[in-house]
This record gives sequence, C-alpha cells and structure tokens, in this order.
Amino acid sequence: MKNPPKLVVFSDLDGTLLDHETYRWDAAIPALDRLRALGVPLVLASSKTAAEITLLQREMSLARYPAIVENGSGVIGLTDQTQEDAYPVLRQHLDRISDDLRGFFRGFGDMTVNEVAALTGLSTNAASLAKTRRFSEPGLWAGNADTLDQFTTALAAHGITAQSGGRFLTLSFGKTKADAMDSIIRVLRPEQTLALGDAPNDIAMLDKADHGVIIANPHRAPLPDMPGEVDGRISRTKDAGPSGWNIAVNAWLDALGLSTGSKLYG
Repeated sequence: MKNPPKLVVFSDLDGTLLDHETYRWDAAIPALDRLRALGVPLVLASSKTAAEITLLQREMSLARYPAIVENGSGVIGLTDQTQEDAYPVLRQHLDRISDDLRGFFRGFGDMTVNEVAALTGLSTNAASLAKTRRFSEPGLWAGNADTLDQFTTALAAHGITAQSGGRFLTLSFGKTKADAMDSIIRVLRPEQTLALGDAPNDIAMLDKADHGVIIANPHRAPLPDMPGEVDGRISRTKDAGPSGWNIAVNAWLDALGLSTGSKLYG
C-alpha cells in the first residue's frame, strides 16, 4: 500500500477558522481533532501578533507548529528565523505621509487599548496583545477609493504596502502570507498543502497552496473569481467561518482517503 502524502494545512483566523463576531472555533473542532489524530500540521496564518497567535496555539494544542503572524510579515516557531522588529520604522514612515492623507488612517498605534477592544470586540487583555506589534500596522481607513489610491501610492514611496483583510487595512514592508508559506514549506517539506481564507490578504496564500478554499463570509464582499476555480484547485464553501472550515477540511481529507487511523507522522 502506498504511503499517504505528507500534508500541511495553512489557515487564516478571523472570519475563517474563527467566527467573525464571536472569535469562537467550536464548529471546527471535529476537523481540528481529525487533523491532530492524523498528525497533520496546522499552521495559523493571520494578521494577529505573535503574542495573540501563541495564546491561540496553546488553546488549540498547536504550539508544536510554526505560525505566520502579522499578515505574513513574520514567522514564529522556526528555529532558523531571526527577525528584527520593523514596527517602529514603519510608524516613522507612516507619520511622514502628508496630513491630508494620513488623517484618513487610524492604526492600532493611534488607539488606546480600550479603543482597540471596543473596535474589535476583544477583551482588554486580548486587545493589549493585539497592540503588541513587531512588523505591521492594522487600522481603519476613513477615506474614499480615490484617497486610498493616493495613500497607497504615498506609502509605496516608503516601501510600505497596504493589504485589505477581513476587518482592517494592514500596512507592512511588503511581505505576504504566501511569502511566509515559502519559509515553512522549506522546513516541513509537505507533498500537498491546503490553504483556507476569506479576505483579499489571503488570495496569494490560497493561490500558492495545492488546494485553496475560500471560506464564505457574509460580513464582507465575496472574493473575486480566482483562476484556480476553473479547474477545481480552488473551491468555495457555502457555510461561513468555522462551520465552512470544518466541512472543507473534512472533505479534503476524505478526498485523500485518509481516516484517523492513518497517522501520517508524529
């Protein structure tokens, strides 16, 4: 009998594995348990900070695996990774943008812990972790599409890119979740990968994986059609958040003919 393939799953959090409003993942527990029983690494990939994701990894029993933090600007859990904090420099460049554009963007660094908590629905402790940033700056954009184009052009002159996520516009020095995937794939060396996400900042990650799943999110406009959908390499769920995630991951494992008795590796 042929050995089962070595697999790795990459997953966004907010609006994907975590419910958009409650941040709960109860509906995904069956698939999470199945991945754990099979020994399949689940790599969390989010705009959340390392402090936030480390806590979630412990709660989900995923601490043994690497994770992608701050929208791909950083990776944790890989011993060969040394990364300097880019956040102070990013904030310096952001404050050099002209006031008529800068005034439309309000980042986490411009907010108090209580303001972040009120905006996100997080507890004050969790909001404090969300403000513990090393590589990127999420925030709210209050301008229109034209001023956003001007803002992103001005940012580009400083080497900064802006990516739209499930809730926020996130600024960074250009790295994406797909870039961070490369670092992890080089170490884990999977034969097949699955990626799940719901927002524009997940598109590159979904496209890089062997199979991508766009998780339905009724709280935002659906992602545009992707080329991989034509040949079935990328699919969409009908159910939103962790319910859709659970169905998609189980369907992928079913298609590979894997049961919980077929542990892939320790």
